[in-house]
Amino acid sequence: MKPYIIILIFAFFIISCDDDNVVVSTTNNNNNNNNNQNNDTDISYEWLIPVEEVFDGGPGKDGIPALTNPMLLKATDADYLDNSDLILGIVSGSEIVAYPHKILDWHEIINSSVGVHHISVTYCPLTGTGIGWNRNINGMITTFGVSGLLYNSNLIPYDRSTDSYWSQIRSDCVYGELAGNTVENIKLIETTWETWKTMYPSTLVVGDNIRYNREYDIYPYGNYNVVEWLLFPVNPLDNRLHLKERVHGIIINNKAKAYKFSSFINQNVLITDNFEGSELLIVGNSTKNFIISFFNDNSLVFEAVQDQLPIVLSDNEGNKWDVWGVALEGPRTGEQLTNTNSFMGYWFSWGAFFPDLEIYE
Repeated sequence: MKPYIIILIFAFFIISCDDDNVVVSTTNNNNNNNNNQNNDTDISYEWLIPVEEVFDGGPGKDGIPALTNPMLLKATDADYLDNSDLILGIVSGSEIVAYPHKILDWHEIINSSVGVHHISVTYCPLTGTGIGWNRNINGMITTFGVSGLLYNSNLIPYDRSTDSYWSQIRSDCVYGELAGNTVENIKLIETTWETWKTMYPSTLVVGDNIRYNREYDIYPYGNYNVVEWLLFPVNPLDNRLHLKERVHGIIINNKAKAYKFSSFINQNVLITDNFEGSELLIVGNSTKNFIISFFNDNSLVFEAVQDQLPIVLSDNEGNKWDVWGVALEGPRTGEQLTNTNSFMGYWFSWGAFFPDLEIYE
């Protein structure tokens, strides 16, 4: 294994990637030239976000290489993964796929097709946000790449059909031909590899036999995911929680509410909450490492179910519902609860994009 020494003292580190190696360099966070003007963008378009807050992350466009239809392994063959490793998972019909953080930390975007979905799994290591995007944009199937730019420390992908730039957390196009368009989010569940395998033993998972020479056993950002500092400025900076605390955020009417793991224990716990006039069901388990949420559209009375994953809920009619909100047993078998627009992320990213958001206590 190649030795890597990452030194971070009052500076930013930038990871520059090519097909064969990784170079770690530093740049001062007060360098005002480190914004989008160094990235090749068409000046005939205007940004829909403050251009002075768009920073060039360093590697350049496609310097961090997105993946398209990478090799998939059976769960039993994925020996490079530890049970505690985080993954983003999707189920579509009979197809079940896991996308490990270990791969996404180095590639940030995986374009693939699962069941009926043409999906881009977008993951920003700097904000800890993993969001599935529908690659069908205005009737055209596209793929997304890594632009190398950041807004509020968050990934800005670009679509390869029109070369338009998109904000990951906002899920909209902020620059280019498609500016003002939104992208449809596809539900993903973030949890540990162990929990995912328990729920779906037949799952496939992205393998580490990729043509890019990366050390997937090494987290490329040092201790960034646990420390109380950031690599790039965010505005505003919300210090109510530890900056890197992982929370589940729910977005309704362009407002957000955050749910912490500390609200859950080492068994499935159901929280019923009201936000923006909607009754919400939030299910979490701190040990199994997941938080998911749904709208209670049917005014049913729910309770948490233990030790039957992927089933997590039952109701007063005798139905049992899984982590996707699908009724697997009971009179409503086949029906589905409405998923919220939600995902996991570091606290600071929620505070930056949704100032003064509520925290469930």
